Amino acid sequence: MSKGKSDVIRSELTEALKVSLKAQDKCAVSTIRLILAALKDRDIRARADGNADGVSDDDVLTLLQTMVKQRGESIRLYEEGGRLELAEREREEVEVIRRFMPKPLEEDEMDGAVQEAIREIGARDIKDMGKTMALLKQRYSGRMDFSKASGMVRQALVS
Repeated sequence: MSKGKSDVIRSELTEALKVSLKAQDKCAVSTIRLILAALKDRDIRARADGNADGVSDDDVLTLLQTMVKQRGESIRLYEEGGRLELAEREREEVEVIRRFMPKPLEEDEMDGAVQEAIREIGARDIKDMGKTMALLKQRYSGRMDFSKASGMVRQALVS
């Protein structure tokens, strides 16, 4: 049986946890443990739903992306509340999480991907936005900011 990407990510997480424990990097240890616990929870839910293999690669990337977004919101709230030490802790966690994510698309790469998806689907108006976004999510999960992509698709389809 060949290793899927999620197996590779899990191996990377496990190895990074060992290294972080040896280095006594408390932030990395706690963040990696949070990621592994969230993956385990999702695996359990997936198995309960009949998926014996657990979560897919896309689900792992989506989980990591969600964790980064949650921390981004926390950073904003902590900064507004004057809790800069907590905001900095969240930034450190974001950096740890990003180690396990693929390189995000640059703005021009995102624009190209949006235009390609629109052409491929033959999208003509806003009614085709859902199909276009579904294709982008399928291809670029974990690499694209879909809220930004949504605005790009909307603008391209309305113009």
